[in-house]
Amino acid sequence: MKYRLILVVAMFAILMTGCQFNQVKGIQEFTERQPLNLQNIEVDETFILDNITIVGLGDSLTQGVGDERNLEGYIGRLGNEMTTFKGVRDVSIMNEAKRGQRSDQLLSQLHSGKLDSTIQKADFVFMTIGGNDIMRIIKQDLFHLRVDAFQKELIEFTQRFNDILEEIRRLNPDSPIILLGLYNPFSVVTDEANEFDQILRNWNQVINILSNSDNNACFVPVDDLFNSNANMVYHTDFFHPNSQGYEQMTSRILDTFKTCGLKQLTNGELDF
Repeated sequence: MKYRLILVVAMFAILMTGCQFNQVKGIQEFTERQPLNLQNIEVDETFILDNITIVGLGDSLTQGVGDERNLEGYIGRLGNEMTTFKGVRDVSIMNEAKRGQRSDQLLSQLHSGKLDSTIQKADFVFMTIGGNDIMRIIKQDLFHLRVDAFQKELIEFTQRFNDILEEIRRLNPDSPIILLGLYNPFSVVTDEANEFDQILRNWNQVINILSNSDNNACFVPVDDLFNSNANMVYHTDFFHPNSQGYEQMTSRILDTFKTCGLKQLTNGELDF
């Protein structure tokens, strides 16, 4: 824990030396942003879905690392909540997320075929990815960080993220994909605006744009939930959410279901 705190302090000491952040060009053009068109989805009011399967992909935030109550983070809590939805009798959770996983590793995992059956069974796919891509840059050269390194990685991340979505859709063309955004864990050190906040905004923008390119996907922003530790939402490692943090993430996902239109997303099979 002491090492993590030293790393965080060093990180911010460097980031706040006056680096100028330039917006990454070309990300918006990578994919045409398509708004979620709920009016064109036909709804079958008579279909009742008794049992649903939710699948978790990505990194430690979906794995539930830091949840001292051992309720499987947001995905376990969400599974419990979804048992109360109209049309649901039971919820099964298949959580394939792995601590420390980066987007390139998730893409390799998908290409390996080991997740084919799991994703094909999914009624919902939940995913967090990208935080470890950023941390890899920080760990590679902690004391000589350059903003352009994050810019270059973001371009590559955009391609990998798009490939991940395409691979999921190849295996499962219809089920909703819920994509959670990134947050800045270093806000526990300082609440002053800095270049790293802008970096996170650009990475979240990419995830949001690519989620909107899929008519059956939703982006869930969570950065504001972790912009400080005033509400005690961090685990003792000062990086992952604790139980309260995961409860707030769960509430945000449920709110996003309302915004996206859960009933329409599931073709009338599921509702609050």
